[in-house]
Amino acid sequence: MQLNIRKLKESDWETLCSWWDEWPEWHNPPRDFLPDNGKGGLMVEKDVPIVAGFIYYTNSKGALLEWVVSNPDYKEADRKQAIALLINAAEEVCKTNGVKYMFSIGRNKSLIKTHEELGWKVDPSHSHEIVKFF
Repeated sequence: MQLNIRKLKESDWETLCSWWDEWPEWHNPPRDFLPDNGKGGLMVEKDVPIVAGFIYYTNSKGALLEWVVSNPDYKEADRKQAIALLINAAEEVCKTNGVKYMFSIGRNKSLIKTHEELGWKVDPSHSHEIVKFF
Protein backbone atom coordinates (compact mmCIF):
# COMPACT_ATOMS: atom_id res chain seq x y z
CA MET A 1 0.00 0.00 0.00
CA GLN A 2 1.27 3.49 -0.81
CA LEU A 3 1.38 6.69 1.20
CA ASN A 4 -1.51 9.09 0.61
CA ILE A 5 -1.94 12.73 1.55
CA ARG A 6 -5.20 14.50 2.24
CA LYS A 7 -6.63 17.55 3.98
CA LEU A 8 -7.34 17.25 7.68
CA LYS A 9 -10.96 16.63 8.57
CA GLU A 10 -13.11 16.96 11.66
CA SER A 11 -12.78 13.28 12.54
CA ASP A 12 -8.95 13.59 12.81
CA TRP A 13 -9.08 15.73 15.95
CA GLU A 14 -9.25 12.90 18.50
CA THR A 15 -6.41 11.07 16.73
CA LEU A 16 -4.21 14.17 16.80
CA CYS A 17 -4.93 14.75 20.49
CA SER A 18 -4.02 11.15 21.31
CA TRP A 19 -0.71 11.57 19.47
CA TRP A 20 0.16 14.80 21.29
CA ASP A 21 -0.72 13.09 24.60
CA GLU A 22 1.67 10.22 23.88
CA TRP A 23 4.71 12.34 23.00
CA PRO A 24 6.64 13.43 26.11
CA GLU A 25 6.90 17.18 26.67
CA TRP A 26 4.13 17.94 24.16
CA HIS A 27 0.89 19.65 24.98
CA ASN A 28 -2.22 19.67 22.86
CA PRO A 29 -2.64 23.12 21.37
CA PRO A 30 -6.08 24.62 21.87
CA ARG A 31 -8.17 23.76 18.85
CA ASP A 32 -9.00 27.40 18.17
CA PHE A 33 -5.25 28.18 18.11
CA LEU A 34 -4.93 26.03 14.98
CA PRO A 35 -5.83 27.03 11.42
CA ASP A 36 -9.47 26.35 10.48
CA ASN A 37 -10.19 25.19 14.04
CA GLY A 38 -7.96 22.11 13.71
CA LYS A 39 -8.71 21.28 10.06
CA GLY A 40 -6.25 23.64 8.34
CA GLY A 41 -3.55 21.18 7.45
CA LEU A 42 -2.62 17.87 5.92
CA MET A 43 -2.52 14.21 6.97
CA VAL A 44 -0.33 11.45 5.53
CA GLU A 45 -1.72 7.95 5.86
CA LYS A 46 -1.30 4.47 4.52
CA ASP A 47 -3.50 1.90 6.22
CA VAL A 48 -3.41 4.15 9.32
CA PRO A 49 -2.78 7.89 9.86
CA ILE A 50 0.98 8.53 10.12
CA VAL A 51 1.79 12.24 10.37
CA ALA A 52 -0.03 15.59 10.20
CA GLY A 53 0.84 19.26 10.16
CA PHE A 54 -0.91 22.63 10.04
CA ILE A 55 -0.45 25.48 7.57
CA TYR A 56 -0.84 29.01 8.91
CA TYR A 57 -1.35 31.53 6.09
CA THR A 58 -0.45 35.15 6.74
CA ASN A 59 -1.17 38.47 5.08
CA SER A 60 2.31 38.31 3.56
CA LYS A 61 3.86 35.97 1.01
CA GLY A 62 4.89 33.71 3.91
CA ALA A 63 3.22 30.76 5.60
CA LEU A 64 4.09 28.62 8.59
CA LEU A 65 4.13 24.83 8.75
CA GLU A 66 3.55 24.07 12.40
CA TRP A 67 2.40 21.54 14.98
CA VAL A 68 3.76 18.62 12.95
CA VAL A 69 2.90 15.51 14.93
CA SER A 70 3.26 11.84 14.11
CA ASN A 71 1.71 8.60 15.17
CA PRO A 72 4.03 7.37 17.97
CA ASP A 73 3.01 3.75 17.31
CA TYR A 74 3.89 3.82 13.60
CA LYS A 75 7.34 2.21 13.29
CA GLU A 76 7.36 1.17 9.62
CA ALA A 77 10.36 1.79 7.36
CA ASP A 78 8.48 4.46 5.38
CA ARG A 79 7.94 6.74 8.42
CA LYS A 80 10.61 9.22 7.31
CA GLN A 81 9.22 9.13 3.76
CA ALA A 82 5.77 10.00 5.17
CA ILE A 83 7.20 13.02 6.98
CA ALA A 84 8.99 14.17 3.82
CA LEU A 85 5.74 13.73 1.87
CA LEU A 86 3.92 15.94 4.39
CA ILE A 87 6.52 18.71 4.07
CA ASN A 88 6.67 18.49 0.26
CA ALA A 89 2.88 18.49 -0.04
CA ALA A 90 2.62 21.52 2.27
CA GLU A 91 5.16 23.30 0.07
CA GLU A 92 3.10 22.55 -3.05
CA VAL A 93 -0.16 23.66 -1.43
CA CYS A 94 1.50 26.88 -0.31
CA LYS A 95 3.04 27.57 -3.74
CA THR A 96 -0.36 27.02 -5.35
CA ASN A 97 -1.78 29.63 -2.95
CA GLY A 98 0.85 32.25 -3.84
CA VAL A 99 3.19 31.67 -0.91
CA LYS A 100 6.87 32.38 -1.59
CA TYR A 101 8.37 31.65 1.84
CA MET A 102 7.74 29.00 4.46
CA PHE A 103 8.75 29.00 8.09
CA SER A 104 8.66 26.36 10.78
CA ILE A 105 9.80 26.03 14.38
CA GLY A 106 11.00 22.70 15.69
CA ARG A 107 13.10 20.93 18.24
CA ASN A 108 12.84 17.32 17.09
CA LYS A 109 16.23 16.51 15.58
CA SER A 110 14.87 14.03 13.06
CA LEU A 111 12.22 16.47 11.82
CA ILE A 112 14.80 19.26 11.57
CA LYS A 113 17.11 16.96 9.59
CA THR A 114 14.30 16.06 7.20
CA HIS A 115 13.56 19.75 6.60
CA GLU A 116 17.25 20.35 5.94
CA GLU A 117 17.44 17.43 3.49
CA LEU A 118 14.49 18.96 1.62
CA GLY A 119 16.34 22.25 1.12
CA TRP A 120 15.09 24.23 4.13
CA LYS A 121 17.64 26.50 5.82
CA VAL A 122 18.14 25.59 9.48
CA ASP A 123 19.32 28.27 11.88
CA PRO A 124 21.89 26.58 14.16
CA SER A 125 21.07 28.77 17.16
CA HIS A 126 18.32 27.74 19.55
CA SER A 127 15.08 29.64 19.82
CA HIS A 128 12.04 29.40 22.04
CA GLU A 129 8.34 29.41 21.36
CA ILE A 130 6.82 32.37 23.15
CA VAL A 131 3.05 32.25 23.60
CA LYS A 132 0.61 34.32 25.63
CA PHE A 133 -2.92 33.20 26.41
CA PHE A 134 -5.59 35.79 27.19
